[in-house]
Amino acid sequence: MFDLVGFLKSVIYNVLTIFSFGRKKLSNTLSIYVKTNTGSTLAVDLEPEMDIRDVKMMVAPHLGLEPKEVKIIFAGKELSDSTSISECDLGQQTIIHAVKARAILRRMNDKRLLESNASEKIIETVSTKPLCETMTDLQMTDECSEEMRASAGVRRKAHFFVYCSQCEKVCTGKLRVRCSICKSGAFTVHRDPACWDDVLKKKRITGHCENYDTPCVENESGDPPFTEFYFKCAEHLSGGEKDFAAPLNLINFNHKNIPCIACTDVSETVIVFPCEAGHVTCLECFRQYCVSRLLERQFVEHPLGGFTLQCPVGCEGSYIDDVHHFKLLSKEQYERYQRFATEEYVLRNGGVLCPQPGCGMGLLVNPECKRVQCLGGCGFVFCRNCLQGFHLGECLETPQPNSESSQGYTIDPLRACDARWDEATKIAIKVTTKPCPQCRTATERDGGCMHMVCTRSGCGYEWCWVCQTAWTRDCMAAHWFG
Repeated sequence: MFDLVGFLKSVIYNVLTIFSFGRKKLSNTLSIYVKTNTGSTLAVDLEPEMDIRDVKMMVAPHLGLEPKEVKIIFAGKELSDSTSISECDLGQQTIIHAVKARAILRRMNDKRLLESNASEKIIETVSTKPLCETMTDLQMTDECSEEMRASAGVRRKAHFFVYCSQCEKVCTGKLRVRCSICKSGAFTVHRDPACWDDVLKKKRITGHCENYDTPCVENESGDPPFTEFYFKCAEHLSGGEKDFAAPLNLINFNHKNIPCIACTDVSETVIVFPCEAGHVTCLECFRQYCVSRLLERQFVEHPLGGFTLQCPVGCEGSYIDDVHHFKLLSKEQYERYQRFATEEYVLRNGGVLCPQPGCGMGLLVNPECKRVQCLGGCGFVFCRNCLQGFHLGECLETPQPNSESSQGYTIDPLRACDARWDEATKIAIKVTTKPCPQCRTATERDGGCMHMVCTRSGCGYEWCWVCQTAWTRDCMAAHWFG
């Protein structure tokens, strides 16, 4: 009996086969670059199921070596032959290093290396541990502790976050290392970083540079060079060893399921403030917190963190010390943050701001200098005391009347002042605002009582709108509500 259904299936299959002839099949091929210490760079295509032994066989002929004479180094580790490509956390166009295997010469003093047996153990650990169990399998903490090192066997996979200027957003990141002297990635670390201080602070972990026949040394004593850690964005193609992104060490993967102190939701990624309690907010609540403080000019100048904020709870010693975290603001908000930070710096250091509308350039000038020119800005020359155009003699509140006119009529100077288009905003400010008696910040009263509190960060002076002096019980009794 003729099978019509089977015949039709066969015809359709053959037609599809003919039309698909010559087309590329989908593949997970990884295109990477192998950099040698001779200066040459090789482009190779790898499959996830391949291992480092296969890479050595591909690279060795180009170096004139046997596969067993080649070492493959990536992210501060010598990769073992049995390590698979899928374990290495490689991305497209990633750079790995291939060097000639040789006896590692270590010229360390006795304080850094007690016994030759200990050094052999370090070398063996570095060269046999798979990459996924070392550099990418870290759960960073804020402080190093013996207890944390003891629990290294039950680590969770780390999630690093960075601000990528190319992607213009917060992205996941990858931790990478290089020699602090020659900046080469052909570098193996003597130990893994155990905390954020190991990564962010200099000269914490030593290593061995494989870039030259004569290894880099830190000093005349032959001490090994220090490791330089940096981060790369994991969400775009690698731009080489000079491609890096700013680490956001306060953003963490919420593996403990801690609720946000503001909205109480449990988010996947959170901000952990550097306070003793480790208060947590979600990223959206952190943005809202920053925006509200920005509009109220409540950011403060901190000796270590710059123009920054502390934990919303007000915990002591909880100031954010890396301003890259404020990149979570929108572009317009971050530009305002930078402008406010500049203005605060200028004012705190005895400087002035250019009074020309649309300029506002910050100028640091000699305290005795009365004539100020806006160099680098609009070029306006003004009086430091009254912020009007530069003049000789005492400062005047209003311009002198001018009775002479080429048109044969006189002009009321007060009306002329009101009629100037560019001065409209300045006049409105003079009418509707008064300066804080303590810091001289312009303050606008839009209703309510006469009890004013300066909103400028670090001031908070309480004063009377009518008397323009410190707020007292007499003010409360006489004109609290006008």
